[in-house]
Amino acid sequence: MRIREVPSPNHDVRAGPPDMIVLHYTGMPSGEAALARMIDPAAKVSAHWMIGEDGSVVRLVAEERRAWHAGAAFWRGARDINGVSVGIELVNPGHEYGYRPFPAPQIAALVELLGEIRSRWTIPDARILGHSDVAPRRKEDPGELFPWEGLAEAGHGLWFRARPAPGPSLKAGEEGAAVLALQSGLARLGYDLAASGRYDEATLAVVRAFQRHWAPGRIDGLADGHARAMLLALLKISP
Repeated sequence: MRIREVPSPNHDVRAGPPDMIVLHYTGMPSGEAALARMIDPAAKVSAHWMIGEDGSVVRLVAEERRAWHAGAAFWRGARDINGVSVGIELVNPGHEYGYRPFPAPQIAALVELLGEIRSRWTIPDARILGHSDVAPRRKEDPGELFPWEGLAEAGHGLWFRARPAPGPSLKAGEEGAAVLALQSGLARLGYDLAASGRYDEATLAVVRAFQRHWAPGRIDGLADGHARAMLLALLKISP
């Protein structure tokens, strides 16, 4: 893999080795604009890696350092996600500037890069996540067009082909044991969600994030049979 070095000043010291990978899209009109922002000290943002749509790879921050890519985030009790993760930015204009599928050369480069990163650090499949997973109320990336299933087939990340569970979708405003079970399952998987028993705005946001990653056929925040079955399957295979 050919790597271009474009050092960013936006990093600091890690408390320990990374055990998570967080995938992002750049969400800017061009890759050049995104790269300029990540090396601007005034922006105070960065990532360890950026992959262009043509498969070109840029290293901005050494993996031993703490890059500033996740912001306010949470997963499985951890709130300093920057401190435990490697951040990878994929050039894509995102939902604001013309969201589009991720090209094959870009995904091929990502697969190769993930293999190299995981040869250096112990990162389980269950901890290869999207920005929207760790910050569901703020972020949408890498979004529903990202090929999570294909990535898992290539050996990186969790996926399961689940048959839809019976029963109607759980909807906003509902209350009861079914909602409590859904919230508890999402929290067990890793999301920052209180088990209140009421299908509130926080639950809608987390279900949308879950759908973007594991049930991209619909992104409406309503837990249909497919999403509920996928959640149960993931809980069985996730350590």
